[in-house]
Amino acid sequence: MTRLEDLFDQQGQSPWLDDLKRSYFADGELARRVAEGVRGVTSNPTIMAKAISSGSAYDEQFAACIGAGQGVEDAYWDLVVDDIRHALELFAPVHEASGGNDGFVSLEVAPALAHDTDGTAASARALHERIAAPNLLVKIPATVEGIGAIEQMIAEGRSINVTLIFSLERYGAVIEAYLAGLERLAASGGDLSKVASVASFFVSRVDTEVDRRLDEVGKAGGPRAAAALALRGKAAVAQARLAYALFEERFASPRFAALAEAGARVQRPLWASTSTKNPAYPDLLYVDQLVGRDTVNTMPAPTLDAFLDHGTVARTVDAGVDEARADLAALAEVGVDLEDVTATLEREGVESFARSFDDLMGSLEAKAEALGAAVRPAGAAGRP
Repeated sequence: MTRLEDLFDQQGQSPWLDDLKRSYFADGELARRVAEGVRGVTSNPTIMAKAISSGSAYDEQFAACIGAGQGVEDAYWDLVVDDIRHALELFAPVHEASGGNDGFVSLEVAPALAHDTDGTAASARALHERIAAPNLLVKIPATVEGIGAIEQMIAEGRSINVTLIFSLERYGAVIEAYLAGLERLAASGGDLSKVASVASFFVSRVDTEVDRRLDEVGKAGGPRAAAALALRGKAAVAQARLAYALFEERFASPRFAALAEAGARVQRPLWASTSTKNPAYPDLLYVDQLVGRDTVNTMPAPTLDAFLDHGTVARTVDAGVDEARADLAALAEVGVDLEDVTATLEREGVESFARSFDDLMGSLEAKAEALGAAVRPAGAAGRP
C-alpha cells in the first residue's frame, strides 16, 4: 500500500493529480499514478496551454484539424477533448469501483466566460453533452456571475467542479448554489444520485498574497510589525480549516438530510493550489495540515511524490479551529484586509487563465499560418 492509498482508505481523502498532458498516456505516467493511488485529475486553461505549447505531441492532430478547415479555437477544443476522453477512460474503473464518488476528470469552460452567467451555463452544458461521460466534472469559476450558472447546471443534473474559491463568504454561496440546484432537480423529478460536485478552495495563493502584505507591515515598523510577521504562513490553512467547518455544518443540516434521503451526495471540499510557493515553508504544508474525510486534495506531480515519500496520514483538517479563527481575526488587527486579499486573488486568477488561453490562441494561430492555412476568425467565445 502506498501513502496515497492509505490517505483514502484510512482518512477518506481522495488524492487527485493537478496536471494533464498527452505524454501521460503515451508513456504510461497516468496509469502509474492510478496504481499509486491517484483517484482523479484536474486541469485548467493554464495547464492545457502549457501542455499544448510544449513539444510536438499535439502537432499532428492540430495540423489535421486545420487541414480540414477548422478554426484555431475549434481545433483547440478538439485537442483538449481528446485528452479528457482518454483520461476519463483511464479513470472509469475507479469511478465504477467507488460507486460514482471518485475517478473524476475536470475540464474548465473558457476563461473568457468567467463573468457571463448564460455563456458559462451554455458552455458547461455543451461540454457535458459533447463528452457524455459520468465521471466528467466541468469546472465553473466561483465568480459572482458563475454562481447562477453553477446552480443551473446542478438543477439540470450535471456534475460540476466549482473552481477559484478564495473566501469563506463565496464558499458559502457555492454551497447554497449546490443545495438550491439539487432542490430544483428533485422538484423536476431528476435523479440526485447521478450528480457529483466538488468545491475547489484555493490555498497556497492566499498565503502568498497575505504574506506579501504582512511583510509590508513588518518593513514599515511600528507597534504592529512584530505581530504581523508572526502571522506569516498561517492564513491559508486557517481559512481552509474554517471552510471545512462550514462544510460540516451545512451538510449536517436538516435541509441536506432531506436531499440525501433522495440520493444526493455531499459537495466535497477540494483543496487546490496546494504546492508550497515559499521555500521556507514545509513542502507539504497545504497537504499534511488539511487531511479530512470527504475531501479532495489535488496536487501537482512533485507534491504527490513528496507525499508518497514522507506525507502524514492523519486527520488534521479540524485541528486548532479556534486558533484558526484567532489567526484570521489577528490579520485585521495588523491591517490586512482579508476580503480585499480574496477579491484580488479571484481577479488575478481569472486574468491569469484568460492570459494563458489568449497566449495559446496566438501561438496556435502562428502555427496554423506556418502550415499554410488561412486562419479563420474565432467563433463564439468559449465554444467547446
